[in-house]
Amino acid sequence: MFTGIIEQTGTLIGLADRGGVLRITVEAPGIASRLREGDSLGVSGVCLTALDPDPTYFHADLAQETLDRTSLGSLVPGSQVNLELPTAAGSPLGGHIVQGHVDGTGTLIALDPVIPESSPRFDRRITDWTLTVRIPENLRQWMIPKGSVAIEGISLTIAGVDNDTISIAILPLTYWRTNLHTLSAGAPVNIEADILVKLAAMQMQSAKKPEFDLTAEWLVANGY
Repeated sequence: MFTGIIEQTGTLIGLADRGGVLRITVEAPGIASRLREGDSLGVSGVCLTALDPDPTYFHADLAQETLDRTSLGSLVPGSQVNLELPTAAGSPLGGHIVQGHVDGTGTLIALDPVIPESSPRFDRRITDWTLTVRIPENLRQWMIPKGSVAIEGISLTIAGVDNDTISIAILPLTYWRTNLHTLSAGAPVNIEADILVKLAAMQMQSAKKPEFDLTAEWLVANGY
């Protein structure tokens, strides 16, 4: 299990077709030195298994299902990926419960500074940003205002929902510490809906109450 608090970014430096799987090589001094063969880690929100780690690099195999369902299939050498090690039992839950099981990919529509770049007050180092992501139709039912979502493995809070898009406030620390500042409009991004929201939706469906709306008040009242 992860919490969506990114520890560092890594750089993809190689991709090799190994007959049915794609093996990636990631340069990640810091995290790589803490890995052992077979350890799990989150790579841009995808739970992968570390292979042949050394102090600077690790490898991981991507099955076709992973390539089809996540943004990892669009990686090229030089791409930045978000990295997180699993959360140890008893550790503070800094973000929210993230499984590393990506539900699908969304599309980055915009990542705009709150202060226009034309303003004399604009300072790229310290400004806040607004992230807008288009969500696939089958995932929209789990996007609720003030709810949690993992995008590229980052634990984020949904500020607003507008038809097929969500908007999220991005702090300078998140902007610079993650791969968000390297992505352009149109880029695919991994989406993992909040497991508690998904469980609540399943509970509602099993109760056969289609007229019931999933709201923040219902979640609180039912212990979510």
